[in-house]
Order: sequence, then structure tokens, then C-alpha cells
Amino acid sequence: MNAPRTRASSVKRRPVHGVLLLDKPLGLSSNDALQKAKWLLRAEKAGHTGTLDPLATGVLPLCFGAATKFSQLHLDADKTYEAVARLGQKTSTGDAEGEVVASRELPWCANGAAPIPSQELARVQALFTGAIEQVPPMYSALKRDGKALYEYAREGIEVERQARQIQIKQLQIDDVSQDMGFAAIRIRVRCSKGTYIRTLGEDIGQALGCGAHLVSLRRTVTGDFEQGQCISLTQLEAMAEGDRAQALLPVEALLAHHTRVTLAGENAARFLSGLRRRGDWANAPSVAVFGEAIEGESAPLLGVGHVMAGELIPDRLLSPIEIQQILESKRAPSKAANEEVQEVL
Repeated sequence: MNAPRTRASSVKRRPVHGVLLLDKPLGLSSNDALQKAKWLLRAEKAGHTGTLDPLATGVLPLCFGAATKFSQLHLDADKTYEAVARLGQKTSTGDAEGEVVASRELPWCANGAAPIPSQELARVQALFTGAIEQVPPMYSALKRDGKALYEYAREGIEVERQARQIQIKQLQIDDVSQDMGFAAIRIRVRCSKGTYIRTLGEDIGQALGCGAHLVSLRRTVTGDFEQGQCISLTQLEAMAEGDRAQALLPVEALLAHHTRVTLAGENAARFLSGLRRRGDWANAPSVAVFGEAIEGESAPLLGVGHVMAGELIPDRLLSPIEIQQILESKRAPSKAANEEVQEVL
């Protein structure tokens, strides 16, 4: 999808606060997808909660405005992926974008002529479930001496990498050779942060004795966000410009597992100024703090903190102007957005 060519000076940016669950399309980098969504929303500030490869599709939460303050919290969330790996071929990148660097055929995987023995799939599935060690791929954004590993890889330089422990919490491997027309497996995996699915596919292929590379990859779940909740860039573009902000979830959608605390009046104001508050709260490492709801309105999010020994300690706070902008957008989202559109026109 190509955004219309418009001079940057003619696009009036506006404060937008919330989370857009984007179904990232094939071929776009996460940052390119973010910039297109930011342009369509005419948002002042945006960020994402972790990248997807250009050849991957699926759930990519994008944060706007005040939500960017909490995007780091979502990096630790479990992710679920579906991938298809072609057996018998290893590539330079671990996926279909790279060059084939090694080929090997086994009787049961040659040209998809025979099914993969079920006992082999069960063995490998057990081998890669639970806590495992994984060596990060060269084609990754991890840095060595201030330089991304993929930069070394493009120069033909192999850099030694230390194995890291990751958690494969659920794993299912199925033979899909008949469907694909070549020897292939489908991998469904729920995993911890820091897991490289390209590397997992390669390692599974190695364990099967024939090597493998990914031909497709889709993220179906990240944290509590699922693919059925997502919107595409095409769908966002098709919406009336004044309605696009309504596709966003509220900022607090990022804080679903935080303990909720409500502060009233002076306590809310003091908390917003960074002061600790005392109360009869139980200890909690992650707290979402709200002010009191005004009649007819939802309670405003003030920020996040933690509770220790009866003290509510601020960690990240919204500014008063951000809180006011969020409240105003909830009062008349379409009217406010449409008025701004008219100013641009």
C-alpha cells in the first residue's frame, strides 16, 4: 500500500494516544509499517513493541502518544507463531530470502515423496520443548561492538555468538509436504521473548537430519493480543480520516496484568507530580494507577508504579496535557478529528 504523496508541511500532526493492533503485511519492515500507520493517523509520536522480519506477517502492536511510555513492558510478553519450513535446504539467512548454501535429501523427505515418520516428528518436538539453548542468527539486529550482526553478515563476516536460554512453552510440528508440493513441516510455537523462529526452524531441520529454512512466518499472538483483533493498513486507509483514531485501543490495554489502584483528588495530583503515596495496598511489582472517574467519563490513567511496604511508588507517568488530550478525544473523537481534517483541507 502506498501512501499518497503529500508534502510533509501540508500534513498537520496531532496528538494521538493508544495502541493499534496491526496485521503487518508481507514485505514491509516493522518500521515501514509503523511510519505508514503514523502517516495515516497523522500522529505526532509513535513506536512499536518489537520487530517482525519483512518476510513475516501478523500481530504488530503499534503505540502512539502516551502509549509509547509503556511499549517496553510488552517486549517481555510471550509470542505465538506459525511457520512453514522447507526441509532439505539450508539458506544463508535461514529463510527464503537467502541463497541456498546446502542441500540434503533423505528417503522420507526427498521431493515430498513420502511422509515424515511420526516417531521422528514426536522425537524432535520433545527435543525442542521447554528450556533450550539457542544461538542467535547472524542476520539479526543484535549488536557486537556497536554494529548490528546483520551488517557483519552482509560483509561476509561470521561473528561468534553465545547461546542463550529461551523457553519453548508449546510446540507442534506437522508434516505438510503434500500441501506444499515439497518436503515441509508446519511449526506452531508459543515461546518466550528473544526466540528466533528462523533459527528454531533451522535447528529442527538439523535435528531431522536434512536441514531446513523458513518459507513463511506469521505471528498470531503477542501477549494478550491476537490476530483476530488486528486491522490491516489497507483497512485503515479505507476508513474516513476522522474515524481512524477509533481503531486504536486505549493506552491501558498495555497494562492488562497490572494491579489497578485508584487515587482521588489531592492524592492523584501528588502522584502525578512524582510523589509517593501511602495506603493499605498489598505489595505489587506492577500497578496501573487511575484517577477518579468524572460522571459520564472513564477513569483517567495517570501512570504506572509499584507498591512496597504500603507505599505507592511512581515509575512512569502521563503528563497532565496527555491526560487531558485523552479525555477530550473520548468525549468527541470523530468531531475533534474531523475538525482537524478541515483545517488541513
